[in-house]
Amino acid sequence: MLLVTGGAGFIGSNFVLSALAATGEPIVNLDKLTYAGNLANLDALRGDARHAFVKGDICDRALVRQLLERHRPRAVMHLAAESHVDRSIEGPAEFVQTNVVGTFALLEEARTYWLQLAAPERAAFRFLHVSTDEVYGSLGPDDPAFGETTPYAPNSPYSATKAASDHLVRAYWHTYGLPALITNCSNNYGPHQFPEKLIPLMIHQALAGKPLPVYGDGQNVRDWLFVLDHCTALRTVLERGRPGEVYNIGGSAEMKNIDLVKTLCALLDDARPRTGGSYADLITFVKDRPGHDRRYAIDSRKIQAEIGWKPQESFQSGLKKTVRWYLDQRERRAA
Repeated sequence: MLLVTGGAGFIGSNFVLSALAATGEPIVNLDKLTYAGNLANLDALRGDARHAFVKGDICDRALVRQLLERHRPRAVMHLAAESHVDRSIEGPAEFVQTNVVGTFALLEEARTYWLQLAAPERAAFRFLHVSTDEVYGSLGPDDPAFGETTPYAPNSPYSATKAASDHLVRAYWHTYGLPALITNCSNNYGPHQFPEKLIPLMIHQALAGKPLPVYGDGQNVRDWLFVLDHCTALRTVLERGRPGEVYNIGGSAEMKNIDLVKTLCALLDDARPRTGGSYADLITFVKDRPGHDRRYAIDSRKIQAEIGWKPQESFQSGLKKTVRWYLDQRERRAA
């Protein structure tokens, strides 16, 4: 049994679906169902006894304690988080509450639960905390990619709260011995992503014939990771990772934002041609957001060498699957 937090969100729902398909291990799914959580992401699991959904907040320690005592999971997979940088700039309080206070609450309840386990179960228990490459700050064009020992330098309220949660998890390992692991991933993309994020936003805007807003000069660089590759990495870290360690997970697919948007437009031109020209004609440059990090890049050599994971999707193949998924969803809604 696994306890997964945030399992109705983008990465969380993909993790739940892929984990059940790969292993069949039962999952208790705790999600607050904020704007970014969507039970429709889990429609395929309706009536599946292996999946128990619980609507609730990770800050509700009594609820977390009840779930741990009732279901006795062998691991906590902590994916619940507020994650959109723009929203963190407009309203950072929610990010402090969920990402910092919520992680603290979860750690406290997990520690209490872990300590009362019998010795074999205590040794096998894991707390896996899913974080972001944004905690490392921004890279220059020629800087080496982020490694697990790169100093933290968060530049937004979102990344600062994720950095704080990472530090809490590390402290619970070093102070209490809680067998915790931390993963820091690059930008995810794929099915079920909320349309405020870059790729689904551009797809939705393009198909609606609306402007495609690109921040600043479009030269910001991100490393892109297909969400199902990320989910495989998380399962692999859970099984083979060493407690107390950090594992960076990246797609080895750096791309400038403007080049990504143009690539998306070309895929849409092929799949759903636009009357009167290319979707790229809709690209519009808009005022940059405050503190916009210039470049992220992940060095994934540690996870590849130590536990044998590497991404299976190239950026082109993953992006084609993503575009196809969104087009299929649009067609289903129209039917």
